[in-house]
Amino acid sequence: MPHVIVIGGGPAGMMAAICAAGRGCDVTLVEKNEKLGKKLYITGKGRCNVTNNCEPEEFLRAVRSNPKFLYSSGYGFTSRDVMGFFEKHGLPLKTERGGRVFPVSDHSSDVIAALSRTLKDAHVKVLLNTEAESVTGTGHVDGIRLKDGRRLPADAVIVATGGLSYPSTGSTGDGYRFAEEHGHTVTERFPSLVPLETLEKDPVRMQGLSLRNVEVSILDGKKTLYREFGEMMFTHFGVTGPLILSASTVLHKALASHPLRLVINLKPALDEQKLDARICREFEAAKNRQFKSVLGTLLPAKMVPVMAERCQIPPEKPIHDITKEERMRLVENIRAFSLTVTGMRGYPEAVITKGGVKVKEVNPMTMESRLFPGLYFAGEVLDLDAVTGGYNLQIAWCTGFAAGNAAGSEQEDL
Repeated sequence: MPHVIVIGGGPAGMMAAICAAGRGCDVTLVEKNEKLGKKLYITGKGRCNVTNNCEPEEFLRAVRSNPKFLYSSGYGFTSRDVMGFFEKHGLPLKTERGGRVFPVSDHSSDVIAALSRTLKDAHVKVLLNTEAESVTGTGHVDGIRLKDGRRLPADAVIVATGGLSYPSTGSTGDGYRFAEEHGHTVTERFPSLVPLETLEKDPVRMQGLSLRNVEVSILDGKKTLYREFGEMMFTHFGVTGPLILSASTVLHKALASHPLRLVINLKPALDEQKLDARICREFEAAKNRQFKSVLGTLLPAKMVPVMAERCQIPPEKPIHDITKEERMRLVENIRAFSLTVTGMRGYPEAVITKGGVKVKEVNPMTMESRLFPGLYFAGEVLDLDAVTGGYNLQIAWCTGFAAGNAAGSEQEDL
């Protein structure tokens, strides 16, 4: 029976192992941690955003790096296929706002349990606490060498070791080394889907405050690098949340040389005239109340003192004493609450790694190396990344599916 080894027990690796076993291969899954899916366990704040319930075209639009590479695998194993796979293997799913798909239980452990059951049913041999040192072979893969010196023979090896994000889960970049040892180029890597640090201390004062239905823009001078509508949150170092994490995917080069301007439109549904009219109505209904009291009807409580300070209006000032100039400053600050972005957080807080094994050196239909036959790649180790919303896990599933099926069918043909 042909033997396939998968290095890495994350989502791409588990899917690849299941698919290769389904092709009738003898499959061994090597994982250096004490359990499978360690990073998967913490995704989606422990709920696991399995995929995004969308058409393949939308999935490809959400991919930031090398979307064309994913055309074949993205259509070959769509998000609907992923949902069908999990439901077939005993994991009920639900779709929430923005097409985000979660297990009905809201427990990522149930996703891992479903994959573990399927691995067992497919007779995949799982080696935990087992670390790969290198992929071996001359001209063609012939196995792997382990850190303890043992050698495991194989007809094909699938590298699904992840990137550098969340190193505490075992993502330490081993796959990049395996690729380079066999002639592959590894592009420059950055932490991505990561919170942003700001110069101003206002976020510290509003720490923990989440904003919904806001529009975030990030500007480099007059050039708009990013603009989207959604959710964000203030932290002790700056800003985070879905909008901010997605923004981080396009900021690396610009932030490397200078700070950027982040602008939050707190009432994006209202243009300047409509917002001013809304504020005038609030002021008219509370002429004798203090500014801070009325401001609390427009904005979250944690934001009130910060906004009053930015507008240069004393919080205790009676509404009837507020001038038109002061009111227009309020309009301006609500429509353009500005912060200076000075940097991004590091790999320990990054959801994914931007950069990886150069995709031009990999067959997009099979995920097999164009340089070293029998070597396959899947998941985050490749130079592929997307915005938030379940799209990065979809990359893992579809590339793992392609690699596992291709590695398995190649062995069938031998």
